[in-house]
This record gives sequence, C-alpha cells and structure tokens, in this order.
Amino acid sequence: MSDRTLLNRKVLVTSALPYANGPIHLGHLVEYIQTDIWVRFQKQRGVRCYYVCADDTHGTPIMLRADREGITPEALIERIGKEHLADFTEFGVAFDNYHSTHSEENKVFSSLIYTRLRDAGHISSRTITQAYDPVKEMFLPDRFIKGECPKCGAKDQYGDSCEACGATYSPTELKNAVSAISGEKPVEKDSVHYFFNLADFTDMLSEWTTAGHLQAEVSNKLAEWLGGGLQQWDISRDAPYFGFEIPDAPGKYFYVWLDAPIGYMASFKNLCDKQGLDFNEFWAKDSDAELYHFIGKDIIYFHALFWPAMLHGAHLRTPTAIFAHGFLTVNGEKMSKSRGTFITARTYLEHLNPEYLRYYFAAKLSAGVDDIDLNFDDFSQRVNSDLVGKVVNIASRCSGFIAKRFAGKLSASCSEPVLFADFIIANASVADYYETREFGKAMREIMALADKANQYIDEKKPWLLAKEDGKEQELHEVCSMGINLFRLLVAYLKPVLPVLAAEAESFLNIAPQAWVDDMQPLLNH
Repeated sequence: MSDRTLLNRKVLVTSALPYANGPIHLGHLVEYIQTDIWVRFQKQRGVRCYYVCADDTHGTPIMLRADREGITPEALIERIGKEHLADFTEFGVAFDNYHSTHSEENKVFSSLIYTRLRDAGHISSRTITQAYDPVKEMFLPDRFIKGECPKCGAKDQYGDSCEACGATYSPTELKNAVSAISGEKPVEKDSVHYFFNLADFTDMLSEWTTAGHLQAEVSNKLAEWLGGGLQQWDISRDAPYFGFEIPDAPGKYFYVWLDAPIGYMASFKNLCDKQGLDFNEFWAKDSDAELYHFIGKDIIYFHALFWPAMLHGAHLRTPTAIFAHGFLTVNGEKMSKSRGTFITARTYLEHLNPEYLRYYFAAKLSAGVDDIDLNFDDFSQRVNSDLVGKVVNIASRCSGFIAKRFAGKLSASCSEPVLFADFIIANASVADYYETREFGKAMREIMALADKANQYIDEKKPWLLAKEDGKEQELHEVCSMGINLFRLLVAYLKPVLPVLAAEAESFLNIAPQAWVDDMQPLLNH
C-alpha cells in the first residue's frame, strides 16, 4: 500500500464495551490488546486512525449491585469506569477516547435510531407474560430466576439454561423456581414490550453477511441463523431499570443491548466534540471512512445481525468489517475462580510486566476465531527466550563496546549491507501480517530475524575482537551493525511493545520510529 493511499485512509476502530459490573480480567485483555496492536500499527504507518471505547453501564445487574452497596448506579459506574480505564492504561491500551454508555450522546443517538426505526415501521409492540418478583416489585430477567432444571433435575440453575446438562428452556419450565433477588416464588404478570422486527432486514443481512465484512467461519454461522428465520428482538425492559427511557413509552426502558453498540457512536461523538472532528465523515450513510469492530465470538449475533440492521434501518453506514476472536483458556481450561485461573488485570499488574502479556498474546493471535491458551510454563519460556534472550540480548551484547570503546558513537559505514537489506525486505511481510491481524505470524518472522542477528554476532564474536590488537574498526562495525539490526527489530515490535520501543528510542537517541519501508541505517550517530 502506497504512502499516499495510507495517508488518505480514515479509520475508526472499536473494541466491545466492558460491562461496568466487575473488574477487567485476562480474558477481556485478549481483545483490547489485539485491537490496540492493530491500531498502533496503523498509526505507526501514518494512517489517520481513531480508537474509541466505553463502559457498558446499563441493566438490571448494575442496578442491583448499586442497591446492595447502598450507592446510586451513577456512583457505581463512575468508580468502575475509572478502575477499567486505569487497568487498560497500564496494559498500554491507548484509546483516543474512553466514554460511558450512560451519557447524553448515547441517549440522543439511542432515541434517534429508535425513532427512525419506529417511523419506518420496524418497531412493534405486544403484551407478553413474564416472571415477576412480588417482593421487589420488578420483572425478573432469565438470569435472575433460579430453580431445578426441567431436563436433568440439577438444582440452582438459571432460568434460561442448565450449566449441568446444557439444556435450554424458558423460565416457566423451571421447577421450584425462585427469585434470585428475594428468594420468593415469582408470579406471572403481563406487560407491553417493544420489539425490533429483525426479519424486515433478512435480504439486507443475507447480502451483507456474505459480502466480505466477516471472517468466513462467522459468515457461515450467520448463514445458519438466517436460514432458520430471524425472530423479533425484544428491545424494552420494565421499570425499575437503570437505562434510558423509551421515547413516548413511560416506564419502559431500552434493553441494554440496544444502547450498548450505539455507545461506539456516542464515544466517537464525544471525541469529535473535544477535537473538532466531523462525526458525519465517519457515520453518514455515504461515508468513505473505514469502521472496524473487534469483538468476542460470543457476541456475534448482536454485532453482525442486530447492529447492521439497526444502522441500515436508521439510514446510517454499516461496519466495514467485524473481527471476532476466540476465548482465553488458562493452562488448557476455562478460566475458573475455584481453580485459581480467573486472573484479574490488577492481580497480573501487581506481579508481572504488562508488556510480557502483550507479547504472549500477540504470539498466539491469528485472524481466526480459535481460542488461545495462556500456559504459564510456555509464557515464562517464551518471554525469557524471545524478548530477553533474543531481542534485548542483541543490544546488551553490542552497546557496552560502543559506549566504552567508541564514545557512544556508531560507525560511519554499514559493514553488512546484504544482511541489513534482508531485515528491510521483511518489512513488507511483517506489515501484511499486522494488517491482516496475523500477529502470531508477524512475531515468528520478527523472531527469525532476531535469530539471524544473534547468529551474526555469534559468528563475529565482538568479545574476542575487543581483545585483539588492530581489530578496533571491525569491532566498531560489528557492534554498530548489531545496534542497527536491534533498531529494526524494535520498529517491527513497536505496535506490540510500545514501552520497550520508547525505551529503545531513548537509548538510541532517535525520534519515535514510524513504519518506514526503506529505513536507512544509523551511521556516525
């Protein structure tokens, strides 16, 4: 891609919004680190790229937790939002804007999209029967009803699915059901709910989901859902509920999953107002900007069906692409508090360098939706072998001689132009791997270059040259070459290891490195 083409790109990137009901954990970080690496690569190449996110702050769980803590939902989400952003910042996740779905921008956009859909005939209403807690005087979401599984009899199961046998069912089928909030037996009560007629967009979605906006495996899964027919989507909840009231429907609130993705727009609008950017340049129906959503594979349905349909129905642009990723396992198993493998971001930060995890995830990530495993033995071995033993080792083997013997100055000539050219040639393939989110392949190629640099130093043996008379110039050239190769490796690793890159740039006394296709060696520097 030419420099001119790169500079003409306008890119908006999002990660899924973390729910403001608990801490960030390592499973979350897979996505934010993946997205941040991709965004940093774009910015390093000079692309005009913005990365926005927000806390997802509405819904029954947040309302109930705030009630348990004796504080308002607003106070709870403000505290959790600060904790989330602090964790992300320490892991080097550099949002251009981090906002909240409980914002004026989100309220305006949610109402706008809803009214456009309503006025176009895509919203309907009907009376439904729901479980109701007579003590708390509130309707109960499925996850707040517990009882015995109607299929296998397992106790203490949720109202929508059994964790013991995997069966799914409706809350009314649950045996000996009780409210998870009050412990009382729920009663059935009627309520008018509002629905988004997703089936109105069947043709549009059939075309959109097969037009290259999704990974092949995601597109195939959506084809199954589309083939089975699209159901109406209940977009309303009854008071009491922490969220936005639906226009012209007192006591009815938007379901959290309606306003959550709209939070992408709201966060970007907040950034636009801060920086004087043109919101419509990125979100208008005829926008030529690129819009990318990074998400987990568990929320594909919302992002690849509901979201494009909502946008299309509201006369707004749809995403350029949605990139789904797999889950994180720890030592081969699902994260578990009882097994001690449920690790929060804060716990990790108290013990280890966050850049180690950024590198480890990068080495494991691909463009697919496969799960990735955090194996602690492999983690330790890979960090020590690759980052310490290969990359940093190059600088440590050469810098001492440059500092002590040559007053900290590199040689005036490049003694190994062919070797240097090999590293420059790799630029194109490494860049392509970053662009296509094949980070694992990028890391393997970069580490192969690091092996080549270490092999060069092993063969030249600067520690022996330093002891021989008349070898000063050769020692200078060998160590200078090593430093130049280290510089290129750091440039290639910069999207993954921004702190190491900044430290290396300071050590080398150079400006922050851009992604340059024809980088020249540092000579007499």
